[in-house]
Amino acid sequence: MEILRYVAFSTDPKGGNPAGVVLDATGADDATMLATAAEVGYSETAFVVDPGDGSLDVRYFSPLAEVPFCGHATIATAVAHAERHGTGRLRLRTAAGPVTVTTDRAADGTLVATLVSVAPRTAPLEESDLAELLKILGWSAGDLDPALPPRAAFGGAWHPVIAAASRDRLARLDYDMAALGALMAREEWTTVDLVWRESPTVFHARNPFPPGGVVEDPATGAAAAAFGGYLRQLGLVPVPATLTIHQGVDMGRPSTITVTVPAEADTGIGVTGAAVRL
Repeated sequence: MEILRYVAFSTDPKGGNPAGVVLDATGADDATMLATAAEVGYSETAFVVDPGDGSLDVRYFSPLAEVPFCGHATIATAVAHAERHGTGRLRLRTAAGPVTVTTDRAADGTLVATLVSVAPRTAPLEESDLAELLKILGWSAGDLDPALPPRAAFGGAWHPVIAAASRDRLARLDYDMAALGALMAREEWTTVDLVWRESPTVFHARNPFPPGGVVEDPATGAAAAAFGGYLRQLGLVPVPATLTIHQGVDMGRPSTITVTVPAEADTGIGVTGAAVRL
């Protein structure tokens, strides 16, 4: 297999979130894909198979396990495909459901991709799960922003959304990785979406990612899609809306994610970002 390496949600290779991309994974079995993802060592690697029916089958593996959907690896895959075959619209079949992604060139020549997620969902967090999560994070109820209530959100994968009352609280990330990994495995959460609201449409995020074998993800497109759905469902942002999410700043890999939230309920959330080859 030819393994490509891209960084998504940044035009600077020193920023964003690295992803592995295999544009032709024909014949690769699960064990091979998992071993390849572990060898690449990024939070996710995408494996593409073209069945010849106009869509592409895509699977995503972290170094430890398969995940149903990964936003940054989708952006990276779309840009890699566009470099080989030209810009345009792709229809992807993922374990989470169908996802469309469109590529285009920005005025400066940078390739940019926009994915449209599966229909998002939002669900309550059990009080006991929230209490356990906050304890592992070292957060208290007083650290939370009451205007953004804790919920579980889905945009292809499930993420608890926990909003900090201050940027300082978000900046201080220190948790028990084994304990959080066990809780996330039990609840089938992919990352934890920790956010802080700077303004009505600008947010900062950090995403602990023990299931992927890393302390923190520098840019999480799936969580961004889930978060857009969360804001719409709870009426926390006027729709339609365009949001900016800054992630990875605290770990030295700044990333910028643009999220478009349509007004229509149950429609997919747009997630846009640049990607460059490493």
